[in-house]
Amino acid sequence: MTATQAPDAAPPAAMTNRQILQAMSGLMAGMFVAILAGTVVANALPTIIADLGASQSSYTWVVTAELLAMTATVPLWGKLSDLFDKKLLLQLSLGMFVVGSLLAGFSHGVELLIFSRVVQGIGAGGLTALAQVVMAAIIPPRRLGKYAGIFGAVFAIGTVAGPLVGGVLVDTSWLGWRWCFFIGVPFALLAIALLQRTLRLPVVARREAKIDFLGAFLIVAGVCALLIWVTLAGNEFDWASWQTAALTGAGVLLLAAAVFVEARTAEPVIPLGIFRNRTVTLTTVASLLVGVAMFGGTVFLSQYFQVSLGKSPTVAGLMSLPMILGLLVSSTVAGQLISKSGVWKRYLVAGAVIMTAGLGLLSTIDADTSFTLLSVYMAILGIGVGMLMQNLVLAAQNDVPASELGAATSVLSFFRSMGGTIGTSVLGAILANRVASEMTKGLDAAGIPSGGDGGGESSVPDMSTLPEPVRQIVEHAYGVATADLFLIATPCALLALITVVFIREKPLKTTSGMERLAEEAGDKTVVGS
Repeated sequence: MTATQAPDAAPPAAMTNRQILQAMSGLMAGMFVAILAGTVVANALPTIIADLGASQSSYTWVVTAELLAMTATVPLWGKLSDLFDKKLLLQLSLGMFVVGSLLAGFSHGVELLIFSRVVQGIGAGGLTALAQVVMAAIIPPRRLGKYAGIFGAVFAIGTVAGPLVGGVLVDTSWLGWRWCFFIGVPFALLAIALLQRTLRLPVVARREAKIDFLGAFLIVAGVCALLIWVTLAGNEFDWASWQTAALTGAGVLLLAAAVFVEARTAEPVIPLGIFRNRTVTLTTVASLLVGVAMFGGTVFLSQYFQVSLGKSPTVAGLMSLPMILGLLVSSTVAGQLISKSGVWKRYLVAGAVIMTAGLGLLSTIDADTSFTLLSVYMAILGIGVGMLMQNLVLAAQNDVPASELGAATSVLSFFRSMGGTIGTSVLGAILANRVASEMTKGLDAAGIPSGGDGGGESSVPDMSTLPEPVRQIVEHAYGVATADLFLIATPCALLALITVVFIREKPLKTTSGMERLAEEAGDKTVVGS
C-alpha cells in the first residue's frame, strides 16, 4: 500500500453522537446475527440430528465446529483489521456467515452441516473481533462506556430470543429446523447494507501489508488441536489416553513454532510485543479466567432448569432472564459512569468481587432451590460480569497504540472464548462424572438396580418417562452436580479479581482510534468509502 494523499492532509474529525449511532446500527445488526447463530440452534439440535440420522458424536461436532472456528480465527481477523479496510472485512465476515447459514439450511447430511458450521464460525469470529475494533476506531475511550449498554441490549435480546425462536421454529410444522439457519440471513444482509451506508472510516496508508501465512497456520492448527482435545476429552476418550498425549503434544509444538515465527516476522498475526504492556497482559489473563468462570458455569444452567427443576425448554430460556438483565443494567450504568468521570478501575474490581460472590451463591443451589432465590443469585452474577467483561476490553484499548487496536482487542476476545471452551469441556466432564456417581449412590440407597453404567454419562434422561422415585434421584443428582460446577468456577473468578487489582489505572484518552492512528501515521490518511 502507498500513500495517495499529501502529507499535510487534515486529520479525520471526531464523529458526532448521531454519526456514531448511525455507524453502530450496522455493527449492532451484525452482532445480533453472531449471537443468534450460537443460540437459536440450542433447542433444535436434537431434532436436527435425528432428522439427519446422525450419531451422538456428530451432535458434539455440530455444537463445537462453530466455536472452534470462531475462537481460532479471532486473532487473524484482528490482525487483518490493523492492515486493511475494517468495513470491508466486516462485510466479508457477514458474507461468510450468509454462505454458511445457507449451506446449513440446505444440508441433507451431517458432513455438510458440520462444514457449514465451520464457515459460520469463521464469519462469527470476524464479527466478534471487528465490532469492538471498529467501536474503538470511531469512539474515544472516554466516551466508549456510554455506548456499551447498546451492545449489552443486543447481547441480551439475542441470548434470550435465540432459544425461544429456535424452539418455535422447530415446533412449527410448515417451517422446521432449517429456518433456524435461514432466519439469520436477512439480518446479515441488512447489516451489510447498513455498514455500507453509515460506516465511514479513513484508511491509513501503510508502506506495505504482509500477511504472515505461516504464523497464521501454526496458530490456528495449534489452537484447534488443543480445543479439540478439551472438547472431546472425557467424552470421546479418557483424559489420560494416547489421544490426549497426541493432541496436547501437537498443540504445544505447533504453538511453540508459532511463537518462534511470530517473533521474527515483520507483520505478526499476534505481535508478541503487546504482552510487554502490563495492562494487555493482565486483562488477557483476566479475560481467560472470566471465560472459564462465566461460560463454563452458566452453560449448564439450562440443563439444570430442565432436568433438576423440571421446566420446559421455553421456560428454561426465560429463566435465564435475571442474569441477562443484570448484565444489561450493570454494563449500561457502569459505562455511563465511566464516560462521565473517566474513572474505570473501581468498576473492574467491583465487577470481579460481585461475579465471585454470584458464583459462590450459585454453588449453594439444589433441586429444591426456589426460583426467587435463584433469580437473585443469577442477577448478582450478571451484574458482576456486566461491570467486568466489557471494561477489560476498554482498559486494554486505552493503553495500546492505535495501530495495534485490532491485535489487542482480538487477543482478549480470543482468550475469553478459549477460556469458555476449556471451562465448558472440563466442567462438562466433571458434571457427567458427578451426576453418574450421585445417581448410582441414590439408586443403591433406594434399592433400585443402577444398571452398572453409573447412571449414564452420554445422554440426559427423559424425565417424563421416569418413575417418581428415580425422577427424584435424577433431579437431586443434577442439582448437586450443577452446584459443584459453580463451586469449582468460583476460584477462577477470585483469581480474576486478584489479576484486576494489579491493573494500573490510566486516564482514558479523549481521541478515537482513527484520530490517534492519523497522528501516528503523520496525518497521511486516505478517506475510505
